[in-house]
Order: sequence, then C-alpha cells, then structure tokens
Amino acid sequence: MQTEIVIAGFGGQGVLFAGQVLAYAAMDSGKEVTWIPSYGPEMRGGTANCTVIVADEEIGSPLVRHPQAVIAMNLPSLDKYEPLVAKEGTLIINSSLIERSLQREDLKSVLIPANEIAESLGDKRLTNIVMVGALLTAVPVLPLEAIEQALEDHLPERHKKLLPLNFQALRAGADLVHKEQIGQQS
Repeated sequence: MQTEIVIAGFGGQGVLFAGQVLAYAAMDSGKEVTWIPSYGPEMRGGTANCTVIVADEEIGSPLVRHPQAVIAMNLPSLDKYEPLVAKEGTLIINSSLIERSLQREDLKSVLIPANEIAESLGDKRLTNIVMVGALLTAVPVLPLEAIEQALEDHLPERHKKLLPLNFQALRAGADLVHKEQIGQQS
C-alpha cells in the first residue's frame, strides 16, 4: 500500500516541519518514505508545500500528480490542490483561514479550526501538528504514537520542552475528527 500526501500553506505555518515529522515517523516505523519540500519564491507569502509518500514497498517515483490526501493550511493551498486530489481522496482544511466550501463532491473533506485549537493550547505554532493529528485520524496511514515518538526522537534539544504541547495538539486534531466520524455514524 502507498499513500501520497501533500501538505500546503504559506511560509511560517510549519508545512515543511509537518511533512518532516510524518516522514520520520514512517521511516522509524519501518515504512518506505519520501519527503520533498518546495522552496523558492513560494516561501515569500505564496503556497509552500511538501509531498510525503508512505509505502509498504519500494516507492517507484517521489513525484505525485494526484495525492490521496492534502492538508490545506490556507485558501491559496486549497485553490491549488483541490483539483489535483485523487477521486475519493481526503482534504484536511484549516477552517480558521478557509471559509469557502469545496467545489468537488467526490472528496472527503474534514474542516479543522486548527488556528483556534492551537491558540487554545497556548501557541499558534502548533497549528501544523493539529492538522497532522486530523490527517492521521481521517487517513490512518500511521498511528499517532509514531508521530509522538518521531517528535521525541527528532525534535532538536532546544525544543524538547514543547513536546507535551505538541502531543496535546496532535491529540486535539485527532479527537475532533474522531468526534466528527462518530457523529456521521449516528
């Protein structure tokens, strides 16, 4: 099985870090993985993005045309990637910054007020980890515990004090999606 994920937002939202954490968690879990960040002029306020592929077998190409899942952290990211998501794919949308509805009806969408959740935890920089928690609940390619372990193992020492907040952010995003899924089954 292979899962292709794009994480997109504007520079400063932790898009590349979120992708790195996913890649480390997958690698540490024994999966095949690629992580491709997008740098350049996009970092100056446009759409910054990275692609993560997690697979059980060797990955043939790191390039992704139609990802199964996209985290859209801002409106330009949704505008850019909604048309590209694979049919029946999943869009995790930061509803704190995106107010428009989807134009496609063949996608699963999950609306997460990620900025508000991060701010309620005391640090808006946690928005990206809230979104990762939501993603992994909607598209369970890795367990949340793998992300927690990757954060512990790969976070620079100077940021280790932020681990408990990162764990809370991860679980808050996951809990919101879990509650939404239970609500849809009722």
